[in-house]
Amino acid sequence: QVQLVESGGGSAQAGGSLRLSCAASGSISSINTMGWYRQAPGKQRELVATIRSGGSTIYADSVKGRFTISRDSAKNTVFLQMLSLKPEDTAVYYCTLVQLGGRYWGQGTQVTVSS
Repeated sequence: QVQLVESGGGSAQAGGSLRLSCAASGSISSINTMGWYRQAPGKQRELVATIRSGGSTIYADSVKGRFTISRDSAKNTVFLQMLSLKPEDTAVYYCTLVQLGGRYWGQGTQVTVSS
């Protein structure tokens, strides 16, 4: 089993910044993909960014140039630095880890951006 614990959510003004962290524990393969999804009220969960154990990244078009995903593989931790926040970034952000055997989700952390 794998457990994911997010931290760093909260409130920010438009144009501000927040940094999310997610620590994974349990039976973690050295080959995996970690990332972030988000879900706004009344909308489907959507990809924000992912990073493979080799370091390659994928970003949603809506966050390119504003958000940066990184990881510390030794600590099984993934980060999401969010800059130039917009009200439309308001959502619950979920950490995810995918490896052979399945996908795992954190419980989510709320990010609220006010205009």
